[in-house]
Amino acid sequence: MKRARIVYKGAVHCVVEHEGKIKLPDGQIVSEHEVEWLPPVTPKTIFALGLNYADHATELDFKAPSEPLVFLKGMNTLLGHRGQTKRPSDATFMHYECELVVVIGKKARHVKKDEAYEYIEGYTIANDYAIRDYLENYYRPNLRVKNRDTCTPIGPWVVDAADIDNPMNLTLRTYVNGQLTQEGSTKDMVFDIPFLIEYLSSFMTLNAGDIILTGTPKGAVDTKVGDEVITEIEGIGRLVNTIVSEVVSKVL
Repeated sequence: MKRARIVYKGAVHCVVEHEGKIKLPDGQIVSEHEVEWLPPVTPKTIFALGLNYADHATELDFKAPSEPLVFLKGMNTLLGHRGQTKRPSDATFMHYECELVVVIGKKARHVKKDEAYEYIEGYTIANDYAIRDYLENYYRPNLRVKNRDTCTPIGPWVVDAADIDNPMNLTLRTYVNGQLTQEGSTKDMVFDIPFLIEYLSSFMTLNAGDIILTGTPKGAVDTKVGDEVITEIEGIGRLVNTIVSEVVSKVL
């Protein structure tokens, strides 16, 4: 099953996918263009992985890490399907990152790898933009790189874990204005999903609804104002996003 959160006629609804369209709780069927999409989850904690694909690390002239490079993100970063991401006026290189997202289904502490999948509710897609101009250290992304408003589109759907046979063998693709610019597979993660859940839960509690952004393969391309960026993952869907100019209001 695919589940999402949307705004329709001024009200927030939890909905499901039905034959390529949206089924409201009252049974009404609407198209994706008739609604405002919200992030499909409201996590307590957002975990993100840096350099979790060896080819992406090489692309940035770094070696793959020997231990997970984890950083945290704020809820301010999340944006729904078909939302607009603001590009800072001083940015010279702002690239997308197509990422498989793990949604935790229940409280997890000291979970072993062979039990990790029991703690997963489902999967979704994130596009975790990075502004390289602000990067101080590729190994530890700072706040200005990874915690900007609107810079992490997510969704549209959360797909139930039971409907994904093997999350460690899914194709990821990114298209900019219809052109394929990134392609990879989750099988190439440096640290796989069970390892990450065991690692994180070994020193902290994971709660239901928490999410883990698992990294991106190579293919980072600069995006410009006006670009339409589509990140897709096999079996999960396509996340559409548009780049707009950042307008900074000044208080007089």
